[in-house]
This record gives sequence, C-alpha cells and structure tokens, in this order.
Amino acid sequence: MADYPFHIVLIEPEIAPNTGNIARTCAATGCALHLVGPMGFTIDDRKLKRAGLDYWHLLPIFYYDSTPEFFEKNTGPFFYFSTKAAKNYAQVRYPPGAFLVFGPETRGLPESLLRENYDSTVRIPMRAQARSLNLANSVAIAVYEALRQQDFPHLLEQGRLK
Repeated sequence: MADYPFHIVLIEPEIAPNTGNIARTCAATGCALHLVGPMGFTIDDRKLKRAGLDYWHLLPIFYYDSTPEFFEKNTGPFFYFSTKAAKNYAQVRYPPGAFLVFGPETRGLPESLLRENYDSTVRIPMRAQARSLNLANSVAIAVYEALRQQDFPHLLEQGRLK
C-alpha cells in the first residue's frame, strides 16, 4: 500500500456528499481512500457520485466492513484526527504512505481509540465556540499539510495559465 502518497481513512462516514468531496480530493492528490463500514449511505448513492464528479476512475478505493477488519489489514503509521487531541496537525511529521484517520461526522473517532493512540492523535486548531469543521474540509487541510511536508510529490508544480 506504499504506492500512494497518503491513505485517507473514513471510519463509518455518514454523509454521502462529504465522502464524494473527499474522494475528489484523493483523486486530485493521488491519495488512496479507505471506507470503513457501516456507512450511512450506499456506494451507489447519487449524491456521492455527483460530489465526486467524474474523478472516480482516478481513485484507488478500499472497502472494509468494520474498524477491526481495517486494522487487521493495514499496518500504518496512523494519525488520528480529533477535536479532542492536544497536539495540532502541523506539529507532526507525516511519513510517505501514512494513514490519516477520520471518524463519523456526528461523533468523531471513539475516545478509547484516541486514548490508545494519544501520541499520534492530532487536531486542527479552531475557535472554542465551534464544535468542529466539516469532514471534507478537515481531510483537505490534513492531506495538503502532509503533501506539503513531502514537497507535493507527483503533483503539478505550476498552473496552466497561458
């Protein structure tokens, strides 16, 4: 699985358009997408397909029935994103091929998983009055920080303006 710059893991995603937007981000950056069930929608959901536009053929995607199955089949390193983390996402180094793990939109990753992996749990800074960022936005922030640290491997270095 090291053929991808990074792996984006969605544990029990609930909102099809968020997942579609994340799929589009993965397609544009060469990252692999891992969808861990149960999911709050079906893969053939019209909203999911529309949000991902016509990028689906560019996307390496892996499916798992459960969180235990995902962890049985993947070895990491893992970075867990949560509003409950002490360390911010820009304070860590993401090695190539790392797994960036995100929880369901309405509840986030389980606290037990976060406690067990405290040293690799990170947050995106925001105001105390806000509960959380949108999942698709959070993934985009995380992916581009990880890619920036690697000097944006295999991505266009300049625009196409003529």
